[in-house]
Order: sequence, then C-alpha cells, then structure tokens
Amino acid sequence: MTILDRILPDVRRELDEARAVMPLDEVRRLAAAARPPRDFAHALTARGFGLIAEIKRRSPSVGEMSAANVADAAAAYEESPIVHAVSVLTNQTHFGMGVADLEKFAAAATKPVLRKDFILDPYQIYAARAAGADAVLLMANVLSADQLRDFHNLILELGMEALFEVHEEHEIDALPATARVVGINSRKFKSREGFVPAGHSAEEDFTLDFAAFELAESLPAGCVRVAESGVTPQTVAPLARHFDAALVGTSLLRDPRGVRAALQDFVRALAVVGD
Repeated sequence: MTILDRILPDVRRELDEARAVMPLDEVRRLAAAARPPRDFAHALTARGFGLIAEIKRRSPSVGEMSAANVADAAAAYEESPIVHAVSVLTNQTHFGMGVADLEKFAAAATKPVLRKDFILDPYQIYAARAAGADAVLLMANVLSADQLRDFHNLILELGMEALFEVHEEHEIDALPATARVVGINSRKFKSREGFVPAGHSAEEDFTLDFAAFELAESLPAGCVRVAESGVTPQTVAPLARHFDAALVGTSLLRDPRGVRAALQDFVRALAVVGD
C-alpha cells in the first residue's frame, strides 16, 4: 500500500464530513462573497526567486513539526521578503490542519495563500475560495487529464490560480494548455516505504527523489516553475537557476533555532545566486 492509498480514503471521508456540515450551495454562496483573490502567479515572479512557505503541523514523511515554529510561522512569513506566498495544508488526518486553519491564515495574510490538499471534488475548490484561498493545488498523480482541465476552469472562474503538481514526464503531458504555474514534487508518493506512522517521527526524509527536478526543462514554455519537497538552504541555490520559486515547509518548521532563523539561511543561500 502506497502513501496515496492510505491518504486518499481519509480525504474522501473528510470531504463527506464537510458536506454534511455545509452543503455545496452554501459553500458556493460564501465563495461568491469572499474578498477578491490575490494574484498568485504574479507574486511568484514579480520579485525574482522566492519561497512559497508552508504551514502544517505534521507530515507523513517525517512526523511532527515544531509546535513553536508552527505558531510563529504566519507572522514570520508575513514579515519575510523572501516569502512570496504561503501554503496551508488542509488535510486534518495526515497533516494536522483543516479549512478553518486556512481561513484564519488567509484572513491575516497580505500575501497569496495556496490551499494545499488532495483535491478530488469541486466542493473543495469552492471551499478554498470561501475560506479566502487565492490558489489551489491540483495533483496530476491523483486526477485525470479531464479533471485537471475541468478543475482548472472552475478555479479560473472563481478568480484563483492553480498550482499543478507533477512527478513524472507523462503527468506533464496530461496538463491542460492553460496551465500557468507548475510544480515538480520530488516526493515519491507511490513509494511503499519511507513514510512514518502516525505519532512517530524521523530525522531524515527517505521519501525524496531529487532526480525529479530534472524535469524542469520539460515543463510548458512560459509557465511559472516551482520546486517542491526537500528544498533546504543547502539545495536551493542550484534550483533557483531553473525554477521561479520553491515550496518549502519541513526545513522551516522543524528548525530548532526557529522559523525566522531558518528563513535567514535561505536569504543567505540565495544571495549567492544574485551575485
């Protein structure tokens, strides 16, 4: 059983629970009444290479984040010039956060906010907009080409942007022609090994395959390129030469010195790229 085999049933269960609390018509009404979305794609390119900094309480790949760092993350990300957008995990079972957390962070942020989740249904897209999200993650390893196209059309209708996530060459071929922001995720979601059980923790992430980043040159011409998973101050400088942004979470949220110190390490690492 792969990690996706474990996660997706829980995503569907959480989706059913959300529908039971609030029907689609009400979510669509709230989405229509939400503040206008911020421009996610522009934020990632307007000031050069930067970070999409993530907020999550735990991860199946390494376990618990630092509670102090999670508590400090929103303010630290808001202050940091290197953070161009914020990603909020909304899968409660495996990442410890939900749509209510997204709504809280989006209300306080001035930077674009991405709903990062395993999107399987239009309900989740409307709920993202209702909660104040400016962008939504679409994963090419869990959605068909038709779903990627249809979900993207809905996201654009709501004024948001999609971050398409790919892991392999054939997933790039499945992207709609309208894709503007594409991320390459180095995490091996189809692996059967390397993930930690709930309540456990690991010092090293064994679920990464950095060779995936070599797909950067195969991405659609003109798209905003995002490197996802495993990005650290030690690995970010070479990536900055091939990508427009990096999505970073664990290396910020598990740093024992605090999230601000971790962000400063990225600032110093990227200063070399600008020289």
